[in-house]
Amino acid sequence: MMSSRPGFTLITSLLSLLAAAGVVYMFATSQVMWDEVLTYLTAPAIFYGIYVTVGLTILSMFLGIVLGVISALMSISPSPIPKAFAQFYVWLFRGIPLLVLIIFCYNFALFAPRIGFGEFSVSTNVVMTSFTAAVLALSLHEGAYMSEIVRGGILSVDKGQIEAARALGISRRKTFRRIVLPQALTVVIPATGNQTIGMLKATSLVSVIGVHDLLTQAQFIYTKNYLIIELLIVAVVWYLGLAAVASLGQRYLEHWISSRKAGGCLVARAVRGAAGSGEGVIAEVKPS
Repeated sequence: MMSSRPGFTLITSLLSLLAAAGVVYMFATSQVMWDEVLTYLTAPAIFYGIYVTVGLTILSMFLGIVLGVISALMSISPSPIPKAFAQFYVWLFRGIPLLVLIIFCYNFALFAPRIGFGEFSVSTNVVMTSFTAAVLALSLHEGAYMSEIVRGGILSVDKGQIEAARALGISRRKTFRRIVLPQALTVVIPATGNQTIGMLKATSLVSVIGVHDLLTQAQFIYTKNYLIIELLIVAVVWYLGLAAVASLGQRYLEHWISSRKAGGCLVARAVRGAAGSGEGVIAEVKPS
């Protein structure tokens, strides 16, 4: 069957041919030592950088999610004080560029030479190592974005379902755990996956303070052998590989959420679970 848009197909084919020709030309004319690229792809120093990068990503995302959840719950609190504090936190750390925040945390000793009080204080330089500064900056920055993601997920739940649960005598805590949270996760998890991939790439910024991440390790090597492009290609290949693995994990979680929604709304199953303990049943709502 002929395409209904032959012009679009022709343009796509021409662009593909041009892209392929560009790649062939680059490989044919470039002076990149590809054998060195293959050698350094599995170098121990590069593997150590990958280990640090993955560790930074996991630790910073975990702390960022914790901060984000706390801030989101404070932002939807009826009390004005925690709400104002959460809004200030989000405004502050979303507004400061991440690179500036990393450098500020690393040089925090210039702002506060000691941490603690009196005899129970220690030098800030002892506590605020380059790795600690990187985790702190990445976590604070991520927490501000996760706060808005979590808050949006909670507010996306229909208030009528919450009111119905309350009318049936289900406790506020159980309403949140079994009705609000399962539905909010359908919004939060995909966005969190995107944030994780962004965090993975953002860890490259910590090279400015000497953390031995993937990019820093590549820089250490090419300052000795001057294979700048080759080592940068090695870093790019590993970043793309790690991002691909994270994307597969994100797709798996999204598929799991979709399968959980099949056959009925999450809230219906959740409230049926509450009904098993004698707290009543809410009518099932089909997923949109």
